[in-house]
Amino acid sequence: MHPIRPPAVAGTFYPGGSQTLSHDVLAMLAAARLGADPASTPTPAPKALIVPHAGYIYSGATAAQAYAQLAGVRQTIRRVVLLGPVHRVPVRGLALPGADYFATPLGQIEVDQDAVAAIRSLPQVVVSPAAHAQEHSLEVQLPFLQLALDHFKLLPLAVGDATPAEVAQVLDALWGGDETLIVISSDLSHFLPYAVARAKDSETVQGILQLQSNLNHQQACGATPVNGMLLAAQRHHLQPQLLGLCNSGDTAGDKGRVVGYAALAFTSGESHAH
Repeated sequence: MHPIRPPAVAGTFYPGGSQTLSHDVLAMLAAARLGADPASTPTPAPKALIVPHAGYIYSGATAAQAYAQLAGVRQTIRRVVLLGPVHRVPVRGLALPGADYFATPLGQIEVDQDAVAAIRSLPQVVVSPAAHAQEHSLEVQLPFLQLALDHFKLLPLAVGDATPAEVAQVLDALWGGDETLIVISSDLSHFLPYAVARAKDSETVQGILQLQSNLNHQQACGATPVNGMLLAAQRHHLQPQLLGLCNSGDTAGDKGRVVGYAALAFTSGESHAH
């Protein structure tokens, strides 16, 4: 028995056809690389990313600004630890999917069972297929990862009610070396007027750049995994960098009620010694 978590939002949040999906994601990655400031490109490659999780027409270009940073390590990264907030099924702690594979229109990604075993005994880690079944915050990242990286295994965690310390403990257990990438899925403010959202999101990003692990869910829907990541980033001396910031009013939405999106990378402190 090898349970597969099938795609739940293909055809809604992103194209359901493999050719269209591949074309669109590759185009967004190419545009992100073309528009990147060479002076601001993290070196070495990021240990962790924060990326948005709306439909691709809204936040795909911002997510691509983060995933484009992986071009130089696409063959190095073998494990992706992916955390995103639950939107549909409440859960206490951090939920494993109870699946062996996650599927997208681009193919299947193997769940890293060694990583599962490394955290399964932690009290804040549970198994909840229901928490994953319809959750989009993790799924929308997968096509980007499939096209930005070569062969990798996935450790997906749907994050519910947890403390920053509980999240950080899980991240520490999975930290690994250059072969492990951490991806945190979160949007920023929700349903504020354009100008208000821009001010609030800018303030939120400044807190993230200062590694302040006290975000609330009005600032970011993924505040719980983000806060845990920021706590771990403090311990591991990572340096955050803003790659992109916008909202749905800048992309495919109106400016009356917008959702904020940011792309950030976290690199080891040594890379900034020069």
